[in-house]
Amino acid sequence: MENTGKLNGKVAVITGASKGIGAGIAKAYAREGVAVVVNYASSREGADQVVLEITSAGVKQ
Repeated sequence: MENTGKLNGKVAVITGASKGIGAGIAKAYAREGVAVVVNYASSREGADQVVLEITSAGVKQ
């Protein structure tokens, strides 16, 4: 997916972002230029992995 620029500079808090749909949304928003807050309830390891994937893809947060 190519960044369309429509969401550049926006901020999103994604709850449940450590796995499943929340993780997918966090990654997609980050690719679109959104500063993403990765929130989790029970899986810090999963949240850390999502953050690593986002930053490893060259997305700056």
